[in-house]
Amino acid sequence: MRTIPHRPGGHQDGTRRARRHTIGAACAITATVAALLAPTAAANAAPSELSSSGAGATGPDTITTHAGATTAQERNRINTYWTPGRMKLAGALVPEITPVPENDNTPDDPRPLPGNTPDPGAVWTHGGAVEKNVGRLFFTFSDGYDGSCTATVVTSTNRSTVITAAHCLRSVGSPSADDTWNHNFYFVPGYRNGTKPLGGFSIRTMATSSRWNADPDTTESSDVAAAGFDTGLLVANPTAGGRSIEDVTGSQKIGFGKPVEDEFVHSFGYPNNGLNDPTDKYVGSRMVHCAGSSRPGPEVPLLWGEACDMSSGSSGGPHFARFDARTGTGTVVGVTTADQELAGGPAPTLYATRLGDSAHRLYDWAQSR
Repeated sequence: MRTIPHRPGGHQDGTRRARRHTIGAACAITATVAALLAPTAAANAAPSELSSSGAGATGPDTITTHAGATTAQERNRINTYWTPGRMKLAGALVPEITPVPENDNTPDDPRPLPGNTPDPGAVWTHGGAVEKNVGRLFFTFSDGYDGSCTATVVTSTNRSTVITAAHCLRSVGSPSADDTWNHNFYFVPGYRNGTKPLGGFSIRTMATSSRWNADPDTTESSDVAAAGFDTGLLVANPTAGGRSIEDVTGSQKIGFGKPVEDEFVHSFGYPNNGLNDPTDKYVGSRMVHCAGSSRPGPEVPLLWGEACDMSSGSSGGPHFARFDARTGTGTVVGVTTADQELAGGPAPTLYATRLGDSAHRLYDWAQSR
């Protein structure tokens, strides 16, 4: 990777099936990444602008938006589309022949984890707020196959803002092209074994950095991720009764700033590569937790990670600083982007795009919708 999960840049028909599983090839700081980084200093001081074209993908870092489910009819269609069986198989490369996974009945444990306990990966059984405001983000690729990532409800003015990875929303390319954006977006907070404990939420609108508008013939999704622009923001539709998602799930704090080496970080996600690889123990049934000291990737230093064995499906999941295992709350400071195949370091390592100025602009846009 790989940006973890699913689709790389490029639109050749022969690569579509592979693109549903993994984004891009391993890369270091290439000339393309350097070009994406070059305007960042100027963009950080510039006011936010909205972008709707593929032009200027390496110019100022602006905001590219995309409409989701904006009518009651579309919201109802998406809610009906995501059946328990379809959710369980989201992410399978060949769902037609993939067995529906059995439920994960790992017993819950109400005892909190001791503070700063390293965890390379285990099903989260300790409850708390994180089990309500982190969930699976489902979507359908342009080829008609379904995928999933992880997303988090964050505290916001509109009480409707959700954060994930940009590569879960789209591939590189013109934002007006039919196969750039995924569709049928549906967020299920607290997802467990095909159920919707707190309901499901369609997405009204979403945004990424304009860096994703780059030409797919010259730029891979992994290039944009390596340059630090793999953050996506979504605005969830309310419930049928008019309640905002934050009123239903609560929310997590969000923070923007420079990472600190060896800071202890907790990460969460819904890895599902076991649908395609029988040696992988995770099939997306339950939320998985990792924790450890965070360090920059030796090959992609803008990504920061900790020891963790999560894979496809965990993309977009939160990386928390100052996480309190007793309450399940912390401050989201990054979202899962890649593993060591992209950023280097020992295996297994889970890397996050840390939230800085670019992510802050997206968040400000989203919470004002």
